[in-house]
Amino acid sequence: MADQPLSYAYLGPEATFTESAMLQVARSGVDAPVAHTDVVSALDAVRLGAVDRAVVPIENSIEGGVTATLDSLGVGDPLVIIGEVIVPVTFVLAARPDTDLAEVRSIGSHPHALAQCRRRLATDYPGVAHVNVSSTGAAAAQLSPDSEARVDYEAALCAPLAAERYRLNVLATALEDNVGGFTRFAVISRPGKVSAATGADRTSLVVHLPHDQAGALLEMLEQFAVRGVNLSRIESRPSGDAAGRYAFSIDAEAHVTEERMVEVLVGLHRVCPRVRFLGSYPRADHVTPVVKVGTSTEDFSAARAWVDGLIAGTTT
Repeated sequence: MADQPLSYAYLGPEATFTESAMLQVARSGVDAPVAHTDVVSALDAVRLGAVDRAVVPIENSIEGGVTATLDSLGVGDPLVIIGEVIVPVTFVLAARPDTDLAEVRSIGSHPHALAQCRRRLATDYPGVAHVNVSSTGAAAAQLSPDSEARVDYEAALCAPLAAERYRLNVLATALEDNVGGFTRFAVISRPGKVSAATGADRTSLVVHLPHDQAGALLEMLEQFAVRGVNLSRIESRPSGDAAGRYAFSIDAEAHVTEERMVEVLVGLHRVCPRVRFLGSYPRADHVTPVVKVGTSTEDFSAARAWVDGLIAGTTT
C-alpha cells in the first residue's frame, strides 16, 4: 500500500527559498503544501493537526539563527525537528521575456534580498533604483506575462524558482554579495518515535539555566564537553518570563540514541530547571562528527559493564 499523502505548511509566499526547501521533502503533485504568512502560524498549523509537517528556516549562514523559529519551538505545545534541508541562497535578476538588460531602470524585491545583494547591484547596475516589494516571490509574480499588475520596476531580484515559476527571462545570476551562503530549513512534526541514527546526526535542544546561580552556563556546557559532544550552534534567547533570564538554543553533533548524548541529557536534566528536546535527525550535509576517544557508545557500555561487575563482585 502506498504511503498516504502528507500535508505541509511552509513559510510563504510561493516561489521563495522556503518553497524550494519544501519541494525537496514533499512529493510534487501528491503532498499538499499550504503557504503561511509567518513562521508562528506555520508551526501552529502542525500543533493543531491542520497539517502533518511544516518547513521553516532555522539558520542562515550569514545572519545566524532565525529567531522567529527558535522562539516558537521553545514555547507552546512540543514540536520536534525530523529532518533538515540546506538551500543555497543565490539570487537572479529576472524580467519579462521582451525586456532587455539595458531597459532595466528599477529592480523590485524584498528589502532583505536587496540588502544581501547591495554591493553587487551597486557595482553592476549603478544608478538603477530599488523598489521594495513584500517578497521576492511577489516581485517576480507581478512581472509574469500573465499578471495584470501595474509595477514600477522592470526586473525582479528573486530566487531561481520564482523566475522559472513565473516564466521570466534570467538576465543575471549569482548576485548575492556573500557567494556560498545558505539557509538551513527544518522539517517540523508533532512528537513521535525518533528515527534511527545515521552516524551523521544533530540533536536540537532548548536549555534554561538557573537565574540565581553563578557559573550556571559553564556547568551546562560541561555536560557536553566532558562527554565529547560538540555543539554546531548555540544561541541565547530571552526566556520570556522575566528580564535578564535567558534560554539557550543548541544543536549538538550526536543522536539521542548514542550513549554520550544520553549522558548529556541526564546531566542537563539534573542541573538545569528546564530542558526541551527538539528532536534528533539526519544532517543534510552528511558530516560525520569526530568521536573523542573514551566517548563512543562502546566505551560507555564497557565502562558500565565494569561497574556492574564491581557491584556483582565479578570484576575488580
